[in-house]
Amino acid sequence: MTISALRLLHAVLCLVWLPGLALAQTAPWMTPELLAAARGEGGVTIYSSVNEAEGLPLWKIFEDKTGVKVTFVRASDVALNARIAIEHRAQQRSWDLNVTTAVSQLPPEVLAPFEPSESAALDPSARAKDRRWYASSANYNTPAYNTKLVAAADLPRSFEDFATRREWRGRVAIDGADIQWLAAMFQHFGEDKARKLLRDLIGATQPVVVDGHLALARSLGAGEYMLALNNFTNLTYNVASSGAPADLFALDPVAVFMVQVGVSAQAPHPNAARLAANFAISQEAQAFGAKFGRIPVRADVTPNPPDAIARLKGHTIIPVVFGPEDERKWKRQFDDLFRPR
Repeated sequence: MTISALRLLHAVLCLVWLPGLALAQTAPWMTPELLAAARGEGGVTIYSSVNEAEGLPLWKIFEDKTGVKVTFVRASDVALNARIAIEHRAQQRSWDLNVTTAVSQLPPEVLAPFEPSESAALDPSARAKDRRWYASSANYNTPAYNTKLVAAADLPRSFEDFATRREWRGRVAIDGADIQWLAAMFQHFGEDKARKLLRDLIGATQPVVVDGHLALARSLGAGEYMLALNNFTNLTYNVASSGAPADLFALDPVAVFMVQVGVSAQAPHPNAARLAANFAISQEAQAFGAKFGRIPVRADVTPNPPDAIARLKGHTIIPVVFGPEDERKWKRQFDDLFRPR
């Protein structure tokens, strides 16, 4: 090989490899071996319940930095789990990464155990013991109120106090899928006391059952409802940051559950899936999510607003993780209480 040819080969190798090496050095989640293998696979398919306004720009960052093309499929947790179950039975290799609050509800054989390097920065409660999912953010649950319609001094101090507020009858709302909150209520108060308290609460306020936590947060901010019996704190903050008169107030218990990241056991792009999972739980991705009010599960990421977690200090926080059978059980409990036949 001539010197000219060697120089040409060196230039080509620099163009191909150096950008990847530089990126891997500047982004801790981009481990060089995994990056090279993921690029060889060419793409990654992500099933997620995260809204497109947030999910698409997040995964565009991943795509631009890695050169791995992302196919983003968005639907509800329930719809995605049903789709995954059908595809798994048919042995269809359709998806690589699942990012929802219901990854833990999938049968273990659907998910591949893995150990992403970024998981070392996570609290133990933010990762599954069997290594089949890791958390990318936390959904804390608290009541919320319209600050123009309800004075802070008039807010209830407990759920027992809330159950006496007949003046808010018909102006309180709750999402019809708040089953993690319900499970936390039963755990905190005990089944008998929780059931009586909830019946008293429902009888006094007659809450409207709505579909969609974001829709509930927006309706509260618009004044359609005075209070939300429960909602995700990040959505309350999200609406408030847009200028709406909304804020939260914490009552015991505060349920918390995770947005989880899991890799398919039948992933068509297994290396790209693991690289994408490492990105999803990284400092970079969680800092991006914080811009949308997502509550990080890493100590090295500042929440938005900065006191989002500090405001809950002193309250009883109950982590809720559902297995494959739990959703159906708690959905029946919720409907029996809030949607009696």
